[in-house]
Amino acid sequence: MSRARARDASGSPASTRVLAVPGGPADGHGVDAAAPHADGRGADLAKPPADGDATRRPRPRSGRAGAWAELLRLPALFTVPGDALAGAAAAGVRPGRRTLLAIGSSLCLYEAGMALNDWADLAEDAVERPHRPIPSGRIRPAAALAAACGLTGAGLALAAAAGRPALTVAAPLAGSVWAYDLVLKHTPAGPAAMAAARGLDLLLGAAATSGATRAALPSAALLGSHTLAVTAVSRRETTGGSVLAPPAALATTGALTRLVAGHRRTRLPAGRRAAAAPGLSGSKRAAGAPEARDVLTAALGAAYAATAARPYFHATLNPSPPLTQRAVGGGIRATIPLQAALAARAGAPATSLLIAALAPAGRMFARRAAMRKVSIT
Repeated sequence: MSRARARDASGSPASTRVLAVPGGPADGHGVDAAAPHADGRGADLAKPPADGDATRRPRPRSGRAGAWAELLRLPALFTVPGDALAGAAAAGVRPGRRTLLAIGSSLCLYEAGMALNDWADLAEDAVERPHRPIPSGRIRPAAALAAACGLTGAGLALAAAAGRPALTVAAPLAGSVWAYDLVLKHTPAGPAAMAAARGLDLLLGAAATSGATRAALPSAALLGSHTLAVTAVSRRETTGGSVLAPPAALATTGALTRLVAGHRRTRLPAGRRAAAAPGLSGSKRAAGAPEARDVLTAALGAAYAATAARPYFHATLNPSPPLTQRAVGGGIRATIPLQAALAARAGAPATSLLIAALAPAGRMFARRAAMRKVSIT
């Protein structure tokens, strides 16, 4: 979706990838498998072993499973569940079995976009990123395309299992993923297409959980606006950033923070208004909930702003490729706290905290030995 540059362990640029997924960009600090580490370990791997040292030469970690993990960019998956959970919260319904089906559908469509993206970019990758799984020969193009088709079918099947309303949203979501990868990626409509996909992913959670999407439209619009800003910044990050995109993204971040965290919500979603009605059981507990909800929403909104605003500001002052790439990374990382803030704003503190916990969980997963060389970009 967005062009986020992977960096090796020494901090130097590695390769540029486009994420074409329903959730949009995800934070990545992937390490190019061919790049030397700062301590020289990568360079040592490139040297032929001395006599008698064959048994001491490190054996490559990436086999067939590693190639698929790289193709599908598994660490990026942690940015996906928050869409459906935020959608359920916006609909005013507690997450349940249908929400889980929506999350499963989102994950499948997300990974379908990942596989399709590399298949569509085969010619470009053969020149610019020959180490990627398809141009390097570790995965056949036909296998990647088959995976994209199979994952799309699985995503639609899971949405159908969640009910007709969910399938009604999942179908255009899948269409937007394929349209972006095959047609719109390099056109001016690319950022808008990715923003629409992100918004639809949130609406999928609302449709699956409650059967309706109207209440979740504002949250979908806010999340889509963030995705639009990040994608716009990423468009020229490898050749020199745009002069206009970073300040526009910075302004968008400020506006979203104000809308999400600075606005006191006076009307709860329909599913939660009954608990706050006078005379009903639980009304005393609900009476104190708005204040706690506002505090949590403000805290998560501040986390969102702090994550995105600083790198956007630096890229505004100097839209060089390195600073633009950092701005993209900051916008990507800010997605999860924004999802959590939207859930808290809707009066679902438990759901918001669950979403917020996905950020450290994703970092821990990315640090696993098997994932350290898997770029999500």
